[in-house]
Parts: sequence; C-alpha cells; structure tokens
Amino acid sequence: MPDSSSVNHLVRITNCLQTILDLESQLEKLEHGNSLLDEFAVLKSFLEKIDKVELSESDVERIETATSNFLKELEVPLAKKKARKKPGRKLQ
Repeated sequence: MPDSSSVNHLVRITNCLQTILDLESQLEKLEHGNSLLDEFAVLKSFLEKIDKVELSESDVERIETATSNFLKELEVPLAKKKARKKPGRKLQ
C-alpha cells in the first residue's frame, strides 16, 4: 500500500496532467495547436501508468511549475481566439 506522500504526489501529478488534457478541444482550434496535440497521446499514456512511477517531491514540483508555465503561455492565444469568436455589436 502506498504511503500518504506517494498518494499526495500521485494526486498532484494527475491534477496537472488532467488540467492540460482538458485543454485539448481548445488547442485544436488554435493555429499551431495541432502540433501540441501529438504530445497529448504521450500525456494520456503516461497518465494511465502514473501509479507505477515513483515520484519525489522535486519531481512533482517541477511538473507543477511546468504546468503553470504552459498554462501562462496559452493565456494569450486562447484569449485571442475567444475574443475573435464573440459576436460584434451591431449599430441600429
């Protein structure tokens, strides 16, 4: 049975990976998003096997930082995409 530290690491890593995977449909709509989608298969595969990987606190912190940085990088392109989708107001 895994110790509480291992379970905590597993939960944190799973949360990071799932957060990224949840963006898949939005990334499909971005101009260069398809290039990232190839990596999603790797993430999905890793997520399926994550419970068999030993993770240290530093591993988890590194992945959390990378996830945060990735999400920050996507803020502008995703915001631009949403802004273009909003219907403009028509003057009458």
